[in-house]
Amino acid sequence: MADLGRYKIGTPVVELDTPALLLDLAAFERNVARMAAFFADKPATIRPHSKTHKCPQIALRQLEAGAIGITCAKVSEAEVMAGAGIKDILVANQVSGRIKIDRATDLAGQCDLMVAVDDADNVRQLSEACVAKGVVLRVLVEVDVGMGRCGVQPGEPALGLARQVSGSPGLKLEGLMAYEGHLVTVADPDERAERVRAAFNPLADTVALLERNGLPVPIVSSGGTGTYHITGTFPFVTEIQCGSYVLMDNKYRTIQSEFEPSLTLLATVVSRPVPERIVVDAGLKSMTKEFGWPLPLDGEGVSVRYLSEEHGVLDLAESGRFDGRAGDRFRFMPSHCCTTVNLHEAFHVIQDGMLVDIWPIAGRGCSQ
Repeated sequence: MADLGRYKIGTPVVELDTPALLLDLAAFERNVARMAAFFADKPATIRPHSKTHKCPQIALRQLEAGAIGITCAKVSEAEVMAGAGIKDILVANQVSGRIKIDRATDLAGQCDLMVAVDDADNVRQLSEACVAKGVVLRVLVEVDVGMGRCGVQPGEPALGLARQVSGSPGLKLEGLMAYEGHLVTVADPDERAERVRAAFNPLADTVALLERNGLPVPIVSSGGTGTYHITGTFPFVTEIQCGSYVLMDNKYRTIQSEFEPSLTLLATVVSRPVPERIVVDAGLKSMTKEFGWPLPLDGEGVSVRYLSEEHGVLDLAESGRFDGRAGDRFRFMPSHCCTTVNLHEAFHVIQDGMLVDIWPIAGRGCSQ
């Protein structure tokens, strides 16, 4: 474990050990404020997804800015957030199997927990566990709007499962959930908007179907950073689960340019064996590449050749320039913030080139 108390407030960035995850405080705060301002006059509200940052300090600041609650991917993440005093938590996932159901129903006795379902047997198991412990678990029926992952089909299948939830002791039907994750990174904004509207038409019909059959739908939870401005304006959607907007990355900045990249990765040059090759101490154990190579931010004409476990190997183009040598610092913009954050123990919060705080990533590795 890194010693998170080794640094004094005011330590210059260049004196931090590396690899180090940096959070630009001013850019982060502007991102939080910008998203909050968007929803200030909308019927929907925001329930930010903590899988992006896994950090209670960030979640609490999102709540202070007006978020209705917090979204988590897993029960273990929800346990971390509840431990920080956060009460309104959605696990936007199916909670199945005896161990996870036991943990979730324990947690329901500590906070206002909500989970997603898409299976009749799972509903029965959740109900039995809640009755045994004397707790109430809030439930959203997940509807597949085209992502092809989890969720029942719109219409009658969703109605049938909602009826079962509504009639199950220990469970409280709160509404529906849908995620248009297959559309959040569609490059063309007009195409993205058109495809999201088409995907959500069956969801709107499903909301109306439940209501006609005497099942109120107070919550419809959906959305991501790439589509918040679309799904967040649908009259039947009540909350949006966007997460990446607070940090951003090299992929999302091409999709939603109104949010600023607040996250960077600081590395150290460990070798420059030839003028056109730079080797840093940050590899696959420090930054991920499933959305492409991290973006080098220092020098000109510098590109990533490859990442090994502990090293990043960079090439300098013939016309490029990098004046550094071994021991100098080098910064990257991660290509995917969520998976990169999960590799680190803390955010080094930076303002005007100085360390102003350290925020532990308390949910790091919480994948259960």
